[in-house]
Amino acid sequence: MNIWIIMIVVMVLSFIVQQMLQSRFSKYSKVPVANGMSGAEVAQKMLHDHGIYDVKVVPASGMLTDHYNPQTKTVALSEGVYASRSVAAAAVAAHECGHAVQHAMGYAPLKMRSALVPVVSFASSIVQWVLLLGVLMLNTFPGLLWFGIILFASTTLFSFITLPVEVNASSRAVSWLGRAGITDSQTAPMAVDALKWAAYTYVVAALGSLATLLYYIGLARRD
Repeated sequence: MNIWIIMIVVMVLSFIVQQMLQSRFSKYSKVPVANGMSGAEVAQKMLHDHGIYDVKVVPASGMLTDHYNPQTKTVALSEGVYASRSVAAAAVAAHECGHAVQHAMGYAPLKMRSALVPVVSFASSIVQWVLLLGVLMLNTFPGLLWFGIILFASTTLFSFITLPVEVNASSRAVSWLGRAGITDSQTAPMAVDALKWAAYTYVVAALGSLATLLYYIGLARRD
């Protein structure tokens, strides 16, 4: 019962955070940066300011689909960021470039997360089926559910390792935006606020994953 309460609380928190993130992004997307740079231009400048010239900045379809791909060395910026000249766009672009800076500097948590990607990709592709069969066959083949729990635990670990990676990227972004003169005393708090709510989505996701993991462990331990 306690696990179910936790999961419901996490679901409510997830909804609230998503709504707040969209609200903040919409609000700060209407506030222009003083120098008029687009998200793509901000990203390019941040990369060059850190001596990174082998990472491309490319547009991506969708909303809030921004990401950095270390395999292809590309910073992909969504439709609302790439060409936008707003505080929100500058913050998101700088955040994604923060990951590129982490990659270039060999930031340990990012290296750990990258090493887990193949394992998590495999686990994610089969874990739901393994857990389902494990629950159905709990009395006859309890080991199957424990195998599913191990697979799911790898995705939970990935979620928690992601937290310092995201927080550090935001910290790098905020610091650089100020040094580069892209944000000032009025717009800097807006960038911090936007990235704060984006970070909360990862916190809630990690807590949700942990709650689900504990739920399945509870099932497996029933006699």
